[in-house]
Amino acid sequence: MLDQANNFHPNIKLVRQIGRNMPLIDEFIENSNGTLKTSEYHKEAAEPYPVPFVSDHDSHVFRNTVDTAITRAIRYSTTLVHFEEEIR
Repeated sequence: MLDQANNFHPNIKLVRQIGRNMPLIDEFIENSNGTLKTSEYHKEAAEPYPVPFVSDHDSHVFRNTVDTAITRAIRYSTTLVHFEEEIR
């Protein structure tokens, strides 16, 4: 079934993965002795978005960039420790 899904579109590829942790879209899920812990997943090929401190953009662009990053960190972090790591 996975092979059939991978042949559906050339830009979408699903990977079989068995283990105690796995990335899923923008989230990293880890099984720690039966407890699922989540944090934000950073793709290796993706570069972080530069915050436009000095640009011609409106101020709402700067606020939205920071707000979105913080919101994602809150949503994907299971513990306060994971959240603090993302904020740094």
